[in-house]
Amino acid sequence: MNEESTIYVLDTNILLHEPFAFLSFQEHDVVIPMTVLEELDSIKDRNKDVSRDARVAIRALEDLLSNATPEQVLAGVQLPNTNESQVTPGHISIFNDFSLEQEIGGLSKNENDNRIIQTALHLQRERQDKRVVLVTKDINMRLKGKGAGLKFVEDYRTDQLVDDIKFLTKGYHKFEGDFWQKVKNCESETTGRYTQHIMDRDLIPAAFLNEYLIDEDETFAGKIVGVENDKMSVMDLGHERLMGRNAWGIHPKNIYQGMAMDALLDPDIDLVILTGPAGCGKTLLALATALEMVVERGVYDKVIVTRSTPELAESIGFLPGTEEEKMAPWLAAITDSLEVLHKQDESMSGSMNYIIEKANIQFKSVNFMRGRSIQNAIVLLDEAQNLTAAQLKTIITRCGEGTKIVCSGNLAQIDSNYLTALTSGLTFIVERFKDYPGSATVNLNGVVRSSLAAFAEENL
Repeated sequence: MNEESTIYVLDTNILLHEPFAFLSFQEHDVVIPMTVLEELDSIKDRNKDVSRDARVAIRALEDLLSNATPEQVLAGVQLPNTNESQVTPGHISIFNDFSLEQEIGGLSKNENDNRIIQTALHLQRERQDKRVVLVTKDINMRLKGKGAGLKFVEDYRTDQLVDDIKFLTKGYHKFEGDFWQKVKNCESETTGRYTQHIMDRDLIPAAFLNEYLIDEDETFAGKIVGVENDKMSVMDLGHERLMGRNAWGIHPKNIYQGMAMDALLDPDIDLVILTGPAGCGKTLLALATALEMVVERGVYDKVIVTRSTPELAESIGFLPGTEEEKMAPWLAAITDSLEVLHKQDESMSGSMNYIIEKANIQFKSVNFMRGRSIQNAIVLLDEAQNLTAAQLKTIITRCGEGTKIVCSGNLAQIDSNYLTALTSGLTFIVERFKDYPGSATVNLNGVVRSSLAAFAEENL
């Protein structure tokens, strides 16, 4: 059976992950079980961030189906044509799964998941001319569907930009041996302190602006500052100069931290994405460079620290105090880093309070970032791996003139029930911004926290 005759049955979590997901299936038919609408209705009034996504999905469905008759809604309403190359548009319909009297696939009708699976099983039996696919982000539901007899069960992959996390852009290219042994043609010109090399792009076919070049022999460190046709311009940063970077008394412990500090201290780079394992220095470097840029250099007026508050417990509303006090448990990583930066001071707590006031450090919840316009600030977004692409878009689009945002996260530590390393918003922005001239990505390869942390990262 060909790919053109497919019916996609969508689970609730697909519309919560991407409220307009039903528009992504182009010429295929989309079925929304009535149970999904029931679940969206129960979620839309909760005091959770996901409630907004439920309301957006309901409004989007209402806009599409508002002028259709009940018969048309059951038979299928034509989807808007989102692709010019699309030959025939698909259709969307609502299926009343409560009308299924008998148990299908041996599943009881008491659970919502089971009713959605039964919808797909019913369509698979009744529409044998079609390929029926259940689409859900719930791994257990995918297993239950297979066990009940569904032939096709899939994750929602429309927003997945890479097939394997190992293909994710690291933000640098590391050459074996001596870098200059790999270079065939090179023209160099020196302006002030820096030398720029014009090289053949064949050296790195997939070269992007602000990517770093390093080698194993530690003879060279550079950054791609221009890509044009078959040539690329590389700024010679120098390995020793890169390792000599300094911010708020912090020096890089390895070349990866050196590259990260270079990007963090560059006022021309508006977005810095730091990825890497626990203990590689993401938070400490981001905070040290933020203090350097605000207090010492006066490039920005304030530091805004925010991070996702994953529902490992309750939302921050149940905690007492102001927003800053409510955020304190989640922002312990930042205060820990502040302690490290000032542990030598005579009064560490006094120094911390002074710096928080001097640098105008504000602790904000991601939940309250929507609708803001942030000017002349440096925003530190920690634990970004727990955010969806839509949530990250909301935060990044808050940044106004003169604002820099640092997104950091570890794709091996995702707390969200519906995100994987491949579908995380952090992965999404790494790929989306890799060719944006105002951004840089650095994968901090190496744990510097302690030998214990390094062993745990590699062996647990």
